Amino acid sequence: MEFLMNNLAETLMILGVLALIIEVAVLGMSTFILLFLGLSLLFTGLMMNFSLLDSTLTTALWSNTIVTTALALLLWKPLKRMQEQRDSTEVKSDFAELSFVLENDVDDQGLTTHTYSGISWKLKSEHPLTTGTKVKVVKKEVGVMWVEAQ
Repeated sequence: MEFLMNNLAETLMILGVLALIIEVAVLGMSTFILLFLGLSLLFTGLMMNFSLLDSTLTTALWSNTIVTTALALLLWKPLKRMQEQRDSTEVKSDFAELSFVLENDVDDQGLTTHTYSGISWKLKSEHPLTTGTKVKVVKKEVGVMWVEAQ
């Protein structure tokens, strides 16, 4: 314990880097708490290392409290917005090129199903299609295949 107290700045920087590694590598930036804490520990350790702050536990506690709060207030909304951005590009795959012949009529209500790869998919179409029509999958959603006549 005495070794850690004699090297408090270095200890704080190591703990800060560990918190950042856990946040990024393990949690995948899903929570920002460890990000703010890790940056705060790193900044406080650097300030103590350059003698801008006293190397005491009380100073470390208050500095981390203030810096963590300031980082959370400044970065929370921008990081949350960055996390919420979605890529709207549709994924193209071989699955989307699937073709088959309809066994029942299909419309936009999804009352007809088609079994593919052991899963029963609801079929929907923007335009009504009749039994026996050859169709291809043009779009997919969770549990739903959108089809159109070929």
